[in-house]
Amino acid sequence: MLKVCLRTIDDAEPWSLATYEKHGGYQVWRRILQEQMPPEKIIDEIKASGLRGRGGAGFPTGLKWSFMPRSKPGNKYVVCNSDEGEPGTFKDRDIMRYNPHQVIEGMAIAGYVMGATVGYNYIRGEYNEPFDRMEQALEEARAAGLLGANILSSGVDFQMHNVLGYGAYICGEETALMESLEGKKGQPRFKPPFPANHGLWGCPTNINNTESYASIPVILEKGGQWFMEQGIPNNGGTKLFSVSGHVNNPGNFEIPLGTPFAKLLEMAGGVREGRKLKAVIPGGSSVPVLPAHVMMECNMDYDSIAKAGSMLGSGAVIVMDDTTCMVNVLARISEFYYEESCGQCTPCREGTGWLSRIVHRIEHGQGTMEDLKVLDRAASNIMGRTICALGDAAAMPVRSFIKTFRDEFVYHIEHKKCMVNADAHN
Repeated sequence: MLKVCLRTIDDAEPWSLATYEKHGGYQVWRRILQEQMPPEKIIDEIKASGLRGRGGAGFPTGLKWSFMPRSKPGNKYVVCNSDEGEPGTFKDRDIMRYNPHQVIEGMAIAGYVMGATVGYNYIRGEYNEPFDRMEQALEEARAAGLLGANILSSGVDFQMHNVLGYGAYICGEETALMESLEGKKGQPRFKPPFPANHGLWGCPTNINNTESYASIPVILEKGGQWFMEQGIPNNGGTKLFSVSGHVNNPGNFEIPLGTPFAKLLEMAGGVREGRKLKAVIPGGSSVPVLPAHVMMECNMDYDSIAKAGSMLGSGAVIVMDDTTCMVNVLARISEFYYEESCGQCTPCREGTGWLSRIVHRIEHGQGTMEDLKVLDRAASNIMGRTICALGDAAAMPVRSFIKTFRDEFVYHIEHKKCMVNADAHN
């Protein structure tokens, strides 16, 4: 496994300032402050790296940073989205547990580039240990003079705060996250205006994922071209993948983008107990499922997965073997999105409930063939008709599961039971 983001993980206390500095930590930050490096030069280097947002959207990070109106008077903010609520995703948790200072350095650099003097790291409500590690790291950085006012006598100010979220999936959406930070109910905002122009407290705001910020110091240390060459064109660098499900060695694996899925599966110990691979959700529960034969031909990068009919998303790879009932899996996914809908948009508020109830009806032997048509129609009516992407996140799994594993749904309806041995369900 490469060590680009989690480069200190093998040390006894990888989260400490001493360990981070031993591995070259904060050298980039010190150099930027000492040389008063032009922000445009830093943005150009990040653009050259090909870094795309690691939270799920995959938007070019350098381009996003260039949208911030640096010269606009007044407050500006940088925000780290560490909410990590997507089922199957657990990479950001480990970055904060083992390399908190790399997140801090990345956010400080972002603040310098965009003229922001304050940063907020919004951490998932259940992540108590990562929150404590981040708090400890902030105390160390402040004590070392690496954060605060007039940092290292450079005339640059940057302060950072950790905020524990409220455990709501919807707060992973960037505008709902800002609403929550402001002390309001976590509900998405209409866009435009976009956060770069009207974000936190109405001020210009940049929001990136934990892994995105953690990648910045390494990119600037070794060069954008170096980072790009770790991956493939349009998919620069390495990425962390959270592999879970029916594998012998679940965990986080950092690999170059463009690596064959078969290699990642091998790193995760292969399918458990010698079972046969059945399906994979390649980017978190909100993306379309892919059958085994398609997934085994894929490479792990944005373009390859998109060409196969799904999305790389957050990098949450959920592996399912031949003992899995796909109707049962969809029932659990649909219930999750129904429960996590904020209720602001009618198609999502009402539609996710219909999707969940109908899938559960099929799962419990009470479905009809007409239900499959209703599910597809309801999912179609939700997609593209909500303020945020949660509606799409609820609808895409429904449409993909029914299309890819239609025979299982038909069997449930016609035989009132599962075509997979009930004892093998997980």
